[in-house]
Amino acid sequence: MLTRTLLLGAVSALAMASFAHAETLTIATVNNSDMVRMQKLTDDFAKKNPDIQLNWVTLEENVLRQRVTTDIATKGGQYDIMTIGTYEVPIWAKQGWLLPLDGLGKDYDKSDLLPAIDAAVSVDGKLYASPFYGESAMVMYRTDLAEKAGVKIPEKPTWDQIAEAAKKMTDKSTETYGICLRGKAGWGENMALLTATANSFGARWFDEKWHPQFDQPEWKKALKFYVDLMKEAGPPGASSNGFNENLALFQTGKCGIWIDATVAASMLTNPKESKVADKVGYALFPTGGVENHGNWLWAWNLGVPASTKKAEAAQKFVSWATDKAYTELVASKEGWANVPPGTRKSLYANPEYQKAAPFAKITLDAMNAANTTKPTVKPVPYTGGQFVAIPEFQGIGTAVGQQFSAALAGSVSVDQALQSAQQLTIREMTKGGYIK
Repeated sequence: MLTRTLLLGAVSALAMASFAHAETLTIATVNNSDMVRMQKLTDDFAKKNPDIQLNWVTLEENVLRQRVTTDIATKGGQYDIMTIGTYEVPIWAKQGWLLPLDGLGKDYDKSDLLPAIDAAVSVDGKLYASPFYGESAMVMYRTDLAEKAGVKIPEKPTWDQIAEAAKKMTDKSTETYGICLRGKAGWGENMALLTATANSFGARWFDEKWHPQFDQPEWKKALKFYVDLMKEAGPPGASSNGFNENLALFQTGKCGIWIDATVAASMLTNPKESKVADKVGYALFPTGGVENHGNWLWAWNLGVPASTKKAEAAQKFVSWATDKAYTELVASKEGWANVPPGTRKSLYANPEYQKAAPFAKITLDAMNAANTTKPTVKPVPYTGGQFVAIPEFQGIGTAVGQQFSAALAGSVSVDQALQSAQQLTIREMTKGGYIK
């Protein structure tokens, strides 16, 4: 009996010692459903890595961007893993703020990444963040409301066709709104949508000499169209609505057309989350009269800041959360339709996924249609799609987004918003040395 007691005591002491020496990874992430699902599935990671503990910091998108940007720029060291977008990866990698991911293991299979996504998170052939999910943007609409209104949305719609359908699908007496679009200010919130929309109208942020273009007719046409349509067929309080708010409106049957990230499709067609799961149709991002479908391309990625002292453990987690085995884990728990989309070629070649996800083909078509090296029909000195890939864009984009959100709220006119956007962008681009 004494021997058994001593043995149990020794085992307990070893377990305590192991726990005491466990590394804790602090992970900053965004509060969307795919990331929340990842947190729920981390028991699988814990079983394989009992010496690594996880501490989650889950934040709303605008707050996440502000916190991680401040931390990495000041070498604060609060986080060991950061959820960052395709905008940040190349800029931060060139600043030396991110570690190259060369310890993801032999099962990671970088060659399986979709070429556009791989290019977006690599610098000089090295991976600096691993994509968790990728997206473009597309039209998602209620097939039953469209039928009831007697409208058809083609696979390649124009904005005029979308506006006509949205107005006919609106029934304010039942709080059913024809269209839901982002209005919440932020370079990655309303300005993601409005930059893509402006691209599709033939507008551009800057000319070849980095001079802002908000005083040009294409921007006025795009912004006026957006504001007028939202006032006529959008929900009240739209200037406060971002991705999550519009998602909730659509899932609860309050929205006829939603134009946003393709990743939303699985959330709209999941009967556990959506009241209209079996009534959703899809189309490419609209055009405003030019050959441009918005050029939206994005991925949420896991990156490891250079300030971490736990790089090896961090890369173990990044690999677990973004390799092919994780996709299969989600499929086994939640079904193939709910796996993180838009990152791997093998997913789109998988018959089970194609069968379970009616949005798979159009998602891939939308991603393949994006050309971030030529985001507009006019020549520009920048790359990007729904953003401009320069460090200053984060601040400028948010400031412009505040002006455009105010125009949607009715506190300033479209002309006033564009004039303010022009002035503040000229000021910041001159300060940054772009305008001589």
